[in-house]
Amino acid sequence: MTTTPTTSTPQGSNDARRDVAKRPAEPERFALLGVWVLLFLVFSLIVPDTFPTTANVSNMLGSQATLLVLALGLIVPLRAGDYDLSVASTLNLAAVVVAVLNVNKGWNIWAAVLAAIIAGMLVGVVNGFIITRFDIDPFIVTLGIGTVVQGLIYQISNSVTITGVDRSLSDVMLTQPFLSIPLDFYYALALCVVVWYVFDHTAFGQRLLFAGQSRDVARLNGVNVAGLRWTAMIISGGIAGLAGVVYTGTTASADPVSGAAFLLPAFAACFLGSTVLKIGRFNPWGTLIAVYFLVTGITGLQLMGAQQYVQQLFYGGALVIAVVMSKLVKSRGERRRRAEVRPAVTA
Repeated sequence: MTTTPTTSTPQGSNDARRDVAKRPAEPERFALLGVWVLLFLVFSLIVPDTFPTTANVSNMLGSQATLLVLALGLIVPLRAGDYDLSVASTLNLAAVVVAVLNVNKGWNIWAAVLAAIIAGMLVGVVNGFIITRFDIDPFIVTLGIGTVVQGLIYQISNSVTITGVDRSLSDVMLTQPFLSIPLDFYYALALCVVVWYVFDHTAFGQRLLFAGQSRDVARLNGVNVAGLRWTAMIISGGIAGLAGVVYTGTTASADPVSGAAFLLPAFAACFLGSTVLKIGRFNPWGTLIAVYFLVTGITGLQLMGAQQYVQQLFYGGALVIAVVMSKLVKSRGERRRRAEVRPAVTA
């Protein structure tokens, strides 16, 4: 007697997959975007003479370009599951290198800019080598390297602020605005597009995500996890160096200490950005929204008369809340995936 094979199980699996595919997008992934718009409207009503003006909006967009560039570099190793606590020191190093080479050594400004970005990449090379070669926690390695870099900054700058950087660098950052918005904002926006394309449309970006979710599984599937993490650190260092160049262009000077102020805001923006658009994943557009959400709140409160300390409260609070939300969302996502796999297997 011939038995006709049944197709109920594959059909059931296909139905389950179709149900998952048809599931509506999670509305909470747009929550921060909605709150940002609402916050802007509220401050526009409370301080209508100063907050919604072209000058203020232009200032908010341009003033955060350095932070946005730095955060976009930071999400590369974060996507692979690694922290880079040296990014702020690397930014500061690049700024000082540009100033020292251009002002003190007489280098052409663009040669100094190139040297600064290479210096940032070298920091990433050292970070990546120690982390992958000796399998040490990147939190500890980058914290230590960042401290060493800060010492080098004091040495090469003689612990003084260097002014008089070639104005041509400032010209391409600030003094030739487009639509009343400084050009540095558009540079940061262009970098955002590049990072988005790499993350979503290249094998490298997908491998970063794969390694960040599970290094052991990625390794068993043939991914060179060590090389990937090392590359991510080099990219982070190079983009941090680029952020230092942007910072120098906006201030036309460099000092040995100001870069440290970018570390907390950069991490706050990255983690807060992982709660919007692609929940639980570090992504460039979410980072952009987070950066300008934070500056909108800070600027609005300051225009209402709040003291300078509100900036630290906002950044620190946002970082803690974002990390908690990220953890909760990740746990919920894992429970949901298990719940979806169970019926599919049963069917």
